[in-house]
Amino acid sequence: MSTPHVVVVMGVAGTGKTTIGPLLAARLGVPYAEGDDFHPPANIAKMSAGTPLGDDDRWPWLDAIGTWAHGRAGLGGVVSCSALKRSYRDRLRTAAPDLVFVHLAGDRALIEDRMSHRQGHFMPTALLDSQFATLQPLQADEAGVVVDVSGSPEEIADRAVSALTALPEPTP
Repeated sequence: MSTPHVVVVMGVAGTGKTTIGPLLAARLGVPYAEGDDFHPPANIAKMSAGTPLGDDDRWPWLDAIGTWAHGRAGLGGVVSCSALKRSYRDRLRTAAPDLVFVHLAGDRALIEDRMSHRQGHFMPTALLDSQFATLQPLQADEAGVVVDVSGSPEEIADRAVSALTALPEPTP
């Protein structure tokens, strides 16, 4: 990647978006934004209660992330965002067309185990099934890469950088 892109680190809960995002940003030399910080309080309350968000809950959150990404166009940045559905990624690309996605993916048992050990996060493991049911993998026409989440955070971030570097540059 020779030009500074905005990278969305996506995937179901527990894949390490909040851990890998800052590592990736540091390796790319760009700022990081935590996608959860863009959620309105009502969304956090809903998820904390074990209630999955609906699309109407997500639109303002996605718009806020899109606004941040748009402001980083040409400068680069990394933001975490589950971006589970194609329609969510399309909405983000409407605000910032040159987004590149890093889909953190892995074995459900590994992800559930990691979720069960994290402290102070509002997303309970009970919502993992709804996350996997909602997930629509990146399509061939979406700029992005899939990165396996097995291994250490440093190994995962290194794989993400290698995969991003191998992406063809977009044609103007």
